[in-house]
Amino acid sequence: MSKHSSETPDICKTTVIHADIEKVWEAAATSKGIETWFMPNNFTPQAGAEFTLHTPFGPTPCKVLELEAPYKLVFAWGEDGWTVSFELKDLGNKTEFTLIHSGWGKPEDIVPGPGPDQTNEEIRNRMDGGWDSLVNEKLRKAVEE
Repeated sequence: MSKHSSETPDICKTTVIHADIEKVWEAAATSKGIETWFMPNNFTPQAGAEFTLHTPFGPTPCKVLELEAPYKLVFAWGEDGWTVSFELKDLGNKTEFTLIHSGWGKPEDIVPGPGPDQTNEEIRNRMDGGWDSLVNEKLRKAVEE
């Protein structure tokens, strides 16, 4: 059995935003920008920098793993092995934005949390919908309006 078949699938969201890459990068890779569509934070755009996302469940430690302005930001989110990537592709006066949330582990593994314990699959499926509205509605609105 391949490793892929036993792991919970990544969340992947791609959208085309009607704004140039610099404007989208500003929203995706600055503390103020991230706060407008995602969560309050003290993000620093520097590889290796540690920062905190202020989630509805409390502060969550994060760390910048990769930063390649204005094309890619990768950070570790929390202590569950999650990795979040923002990848931007310059399309002239538009930008393709792709979010990848990976590192889920096995679907049936239980993840203790602030509420009732849930499986990786349950959390992943709930967050899949959350990322959908964040990327396709909130990020788009923050950059296009």
